[in-house]
Amino acid sequence: MTLISGPQVAEKVLAECQRDIAALKARGVTPGLAVVLVGDDPASRAYVRSKDKKCRDLGLHSVKLELPATTTQQELMDVVAKLNADPAIHGILVQSPPPKHIDEAAIVRAIDPAKDVDGFHPVNVAKLALEDPTGFVPCTPLGCQRLLMDAGIETKGAHAVVIGRSMIVGKPMAMLLMAKGPGGDATVTVAHSRTRDLGAITREADIIIAAIGRPHFLKAEHVKEGAVVIDVGINRVEDPGSEKGYKLVGDVAFDEVAPKCRAITPVPGGVGPMTIAMLMANTVKACQQSLP
Repeated sequence: MTLISGPQVAEKVLAECQRDIAALKARGVTPGLAVVLVGDDPASRAYVRSKDKKCRDLGLHSVKLELPATTTQQELMDVVAKLNADPAIHGILVQSPPPKHIDEAAIVRAIDPAKDVDGFHPVNVAKLALEDPTGFVPCTPLGCQRLLMDAGIETKGAHAVVIGRSMIVGKPMAMLLMAKGPGGDATVTVAHSRTRDLGAITREADIIIAAIGRPHFLKAEHVKEGAVVIDVGINRVEDPGSEKGYKLVGDVAFDEVAPKCRAITPVPGGVGPMTIAMLMANTVKACQQSLP
């Protein structure tokens, strides 16, 4: 069984970013990423802080805007409009989830698709479906694909089962795996919470992407011998023995599933580091595409 290391692959992606950033700076351009946080959700604040730090470590131009929870829809739209018009900003990310009074879909649609490094704008969703390489793919599924490729997992002709149908992971993951070319050409089944006899489907899978958001959901009986499992889940479960009182676990019951696998990602230390790495890569790509 091979343990697929997210931090190792993320470092490779970031090294590629550094090379491209140096080339862009030699042309007088520094890629810029703006991250907007509305409210004071602790998890979101931690994510934003880590994104900002990674930008600075790489030498990107980083703008971190922290807005109060009382920010109105129009005020947030105005912030997005200013960032759209700022030539020093190549990528815009509004941290999800915003406060409940904010229409998140409207904010996503307001972002310039050429700066939508999260890959959620309808134009970029369409480009993914059309296999248009100028579009931006959501960072988590893009990171999952890169993990498979770097681990030498052949997707061509493989049966891949994606568990979860969100626009953040499940649907774009399925489209990436179906697309023509490296990391694609798979036969894809999308399963979800309403799927009947899930085990019968997952036991046929060569590759399983677990992104359903339920701790330890995927058990040994769901997986055939020699399968490859990518665990996207990050769930907090109570752990009285730990200092924090909780621990992070995936959607996969790792201890019982891993012995059956050809390769598997752990949680933590799997998909997580790839999400920020691919955000940096998307920002560099946005900068490159903005040049004449």
